[in-house]
Amino acid sequence: MPKPRRRTVTLTLSGVLLAAFGLGVYFQPVPYAEMTPGPTFDTLGSYQGTPLITISGHSTSSTHGQLRMVTVGVSNQDYQMPLGTALLGWLNTDQAIVPKETIYPPDTTQQQSDQQNAIEFSDSQNSAISAALSSLGVKPDGTEVVVAAVNAGAPADGKLDGGDVIQSINGTPITATGQAGLQQVTTAVEQVTPGQNVTFEVDRAGKKETVVTGTTKNAQGKAAVGIAVESESTYPFTVDIQLNGVGGPSAGMMFALGIIDKLTPGGDITGGRVVAGTGTIDASGNVGAIGGIQMKTIAARRDGATVFLAPADNCADAKANVPAGLELVKVSTLQDALNALADLRDGKIPPGC
Repeated sequence: MPKPRRRTVTLTLSGVLLAAFGLGVYFQPVPYAEMTPGPTFDTLGSYQGTPLITISGHSTSSTHGQLRMVTVGVSNQDYQMPLGTALLGWLNTDQAIVPKETIYPPDTTQQQSDQQNAIEFSDSQNSAISAALSSLGVKPDGTEVVVAAVNAGAPADGKLDGGDVIQSINGTPITATGQAGLQQVTTAVEQVTPGQNVTFEVDRAGKKETVVTGTTKNAQGKAAVGIAVESESTYPFTVDIQLNGVGGPSAGMMFALGIIDKLTPGGDITGGRVVAGTGTIDASGNVGAIGGIQMKTIAARRDGATVFLAPADNCADAKANVPAGLELVKVSTLQDALNALADLRDGKIPPGC
């Protein structure tokens, strides 16, 4: 009897060791990130009581459909994904497991990624406004320098806000246009000694504000307040886009369509449909590719969309896992999107992916 008993003990210990090894492998961190379908937002509607698009100084039309911009949920940069989670994710069509470096470039902190996303989102809004108004024949009448993003923990954090229009710094008016205006802001701040205060006069949502912020020393040893600025075109009336907590450039096309819908006499370019879509946009109305298209189509269908406007360069990926009941429409320009919506209103089939 002693031999079988020793064999039983040996097998039991082997099983425990194998299970422990398996658990260790399952929880072994791997350099991957998770993407999931994120929330969608109707650019013709409101979020938390605030309209996504507000137009002042020009008549607007009421609308009955929806133009939903779509987002992707992404795991945080410091998330250490277990191998087991990655393996399960690869089998799940409702999530995507991708190399972390495709979302977070090497040697980039979460703060830097968030700031870059904020800048890209601000740029996309400006391009959307320019493309939409150009499509409607509205020409710019000037430019202004605007705070695009504020670095977390920087002297200006909590004092200056994204969207603030900089009118003067320490009494020096910011009047130059384009790139010269951006340089004027940098020069005005760098004239003070690092550690000293800087006074900004800004226009914040139509109200003039005086903001005093400290400074720090940048890599060149000069004063900095920790903001990114950009030059924006101004128009005979004001178009304001507000949506907190969302970053990146991929909502540009849907914002442009929302602006056009609100400014089109009679409105309702959707024909009453729930239309979703994605795509970067430049001031000329060119629509560019984005990331996470398969997660975005899932989010769109989940939130009631029956039509999805997809950048032409994303069509192949979008078709690979399109949800049932969602019609994919291929667009390369803002005009393509408008033509497609006109086709749908007329009962025609627009160009598909």
